[in-house]
Amino acid sequence: MVGVAGTVLSSSLVAYSFARLRWPGRNILFGVVLATMMLPGVVTLIPQFILFSKLPAFGFQDSKTWINTFLPLTVPTFAGNAFYIFLLRQFMRGIPMELSEAAKIDGASELRIWWSVILPLSKPVLATIAIFTFQASWQDFLGPLLYPQSEDLYTLQLGLRQFEFAAGGTPAWNWIMAVTLVVLLPVLVIYVLFQHHFVQGITITNFVDK
Repeated sequence: MVGVAGTVLSSSLVAYSFARLRWPGRNILFGVVLATMMLPGVVTLIPQFILFSKLPAFGFQDSKTWINTFLPLTVPTFAGNAFYIFLLRQFMRGIPMELSEAAKIDGASELRIWWSVILPLSKPVLATIAIFTFQASWQDFLGPLLYPQSEDLYTLQLGLRQFEFAAGGTPAWNWIMAVTLVVLLPVLVIYVLFQHHFVQGITITNFVDK
């Protein structure tokens, strides 16, 4: 849930700046943000691991660096996501500027407008992003395999992998199927709870730059 909150808050804040504010170089920087989507994750995998292995953890879980902690899986989510920033920007551009101008007349700051005006109106697309982020974080296998290296920090995805060798080195298919259903349930519950907002967000999100 930390990853979901970090992605939604950071992406929406950056998207608000691109969609609602006027500042020099905005379009150029937005193009740079979009260009990062063309960079495969495997290209940055080794540099990220080296970076996290040198960052101090300040005694977090008795680890001297970010390796063997959950920090590499949570902290980067507060840096935003290029694709989600794009979705939010396109949606926010469709919200009338008169609402922001009215809030400014009442003395609201840009941060207050983002929090009290834009975010409530962006619930459909925010719900869509929250579902995508939760699903990606919940089903992530490579990240937990690389960083939380202690068995007591393993996620359910890594635990599910252990069932392949639970029956004397051969896959225990009955156990695997049962545990897979349990692991899948949270994703299904989240989708059912946010299904209305999810479908609405997919339907009304405008991909055409106005």
